[in-house]
Order: sequence, then C-alpha cells, then structure tokens
Amino acid sequence: MSTFTANDKHDTDRLGAALANALPPGTVIALIGTLGAGKTRLVQAVAAAVGVPRAEVTSPTFVLVNEYTSGRLPIYHFDTYRLKDDDEFLNLGPDEYFDSNGLTFVEWADRVADVLPAARIEITIEVTGETSREFHVAATSPQLESIVTKIHSLAV
Repeated sequence: MSTFTANDKHDTDRLGAALANALPPGTVIALIGTLGAGKTRLVQAVAAAVGVPRAEVTSPTFVLVNEYTSGRLPIYHFDTYRLKDDDEFLNLGPDEYFDSNGLTFVEWADRVADVLPAARIEITIEVTGETSREFHVAATSPQLESIVTKIHSLAV
C-alpha cells in the first residue's frame, strides 16, 4: 500500500496525473470514502490528465454510470451509492466495462466489493482537513503491486 497526502486540489491533480500515466487499460479502480471525500474530484483529475475536459466529468450519482471517451483512454465512472444490492449493480452490465480498454472507476466500491474483479486498485480517501486528504492506494493482487509502486513514484 502507498499513501499520498494531498494538501489541496493541485496535489489531487498530481495524483490523478500519476494514475493516468501508470494505470494500464482495463484497470478497475475501487474508490472508497465518505460523502465529500473527493472521489469524483479524483476521477476529474485522472480524466483531465488523459485529455477529457474537467467540466465534462460529473458525479454519476443519479445516472449511475458516465462514459468519457474523448481522451486518450476511455474512462467509465460508476457511482453505487444509491444501489440497494449487488444485483442492481450487476444489472448495469459492469463486466462489459471491466473487460474494456478503459479505466473503470467505481465510487462507493465497498458497497459492491463482492462483485468487483478480484484484481483491482483500491483507493481509500480520508478527509484530514478542509482541503487536505490522504489517499491510500493498494493493489488487491500481486500482478498490480508494481502499478502501485509506479503511481507512488510518479505522484511524489
């Protein structure tokens, strides 16, 4: 696991750029954190780093999934906050996204952890102040450990 401290949005942008440069196509990223922790803000930072205009990236709370395909990598962005169970998530067809050439972000991933791919990157976000956050980045499989190391080296 790697921990990245962000004192402000510029630091979050730096982490987003590191993720955009380190994550291979087809990676699933599980985002875990409280309301307002910065899950969507991190996705905006990654999207901006791959060439998607930041203004296009919004929380998919009510639409459940947003697709951003105008950058060098497609980004698929799920929000599972309003879903009642794993079946409701599975009805959205996430496997098609998981098996794609894009990066798939799942906000509130702890709510659907049992149906996420076993190999994924998990990012837990802790609010440490008004504008500061701690991002704990972990791999759930040995194959992704080197990716976490690469993210850390690019972000610091």
